[in-house]
Amino acid sequence: MAGIRSQGKGHRMADRRIIMKIAFIGTNEFGKNILEGLCRSGLKPGLVITAPDKPVGRKKEITPPKVKSFAKEAGIDLEQPEKIKEAKKIISAFSPDIIIVADYGQIIPKEILDLPEKGCLNVHPSLLPKHRGASPIQHSLLSGDEETGATIILMDERTDHGPILSSKKMAIPEAGITQKDLLEKLSSLASDLISETISGWMEGKINPVPQNEEEATFTKILSKEDGRIDWKKTAAEIERMVRAFNPWPGAFSQGEVKGKMKKIKILKSFVLAQTESGPFGEPGKTYLAPNEKIAVQTGKDFLIIEKMQVEGKNPVETKDFLKGNIDFIGKILK
Repeated sequence: MAGIRSQGKGHRMADRRIIMKIAFIGTNEFGKNILEGLCRSGLKPGLVITAPDKPVGRKKEITPPKVKSFAKEAGIDLEQPEKIKEAKKIISAFSPDIIIVADYGQIIPKEILDLPEKGCLNVHPSLLPKHRGASPIQHSLLSGDEETGATIILMDERTDHGPILSSKKMAIPEAGITQKDLLEKLSSLASDLISETISGWMEGKINPVPQNEEEATFTKILSKEDGRIDWKKTAAEIERMVRAFNPWPGAFSQGEVKGKMKKIKILKSFVLAQTESGPFGEPGKTYLAPNEKIAVQTGKDFLIIEKMQVEGKNPVETKDFLKGNIDFIGKILK
């Protein structure tokens, strides 16, 4: 279903008259971007629900959710329940006309879905029903999709399952785009789409369309271990992995550096096709490539590493890394 066309300033003014109260539920970067877009469009929520602050990293530093930081700056009332069901009384007391959900991380129970008269709308960064679940942006890149987009659904109790209110497509713009870059582009697209959709939905101009269950695909919550490279895969698959997992969890391998096994993150790479049937050597074996880059044999073709990060060190161009580590060539990455 094609996205609704923007109606300019007139649509923003109409939104202010129609919307009495908006509650927003979200946590991470994409959610923060959607919340920011709502505020920018004159649709500032009166209540934000986000996740609790969590310890992050080895030092277990307490880091607030991205949504929390923006909500505080914007002066929006904020709640951080451990479980979303704990927020029912708060949301009920606020009495929202509509709830917007983006990048929250918990399933919203029916008792909360039923609170607003106009329901709960979820902003999802894929063309549903493709790539339902927790990591749609990463899986768009891993799958080598040529296009992606944003979808607004009327939520039910199942993950990303409800009927579609609107969607908008975009081409995945360039071969080297990373997860971080694509998230920013989809945030902009989805922010415009949700603002337009709220207006049409509140005015009764949108008819929900059920998703085609036969076309549904699912994505999972990613872990650090998902970033481990299997060098038996093709170079094209690994290159997509490098981009899909940048910045987190990162695509990594283990390699010998100055006599010690170290974790090595691949930050930037490209595929060099083999002219002969391969593999030329053992998957994971490193070679010296033109322009002082590192070539790694994969199950098919070579992966050329342009930028990397050795455990405990700063990111570095491979040509600079090799100045002090030429014996890295010929080693096997695991």
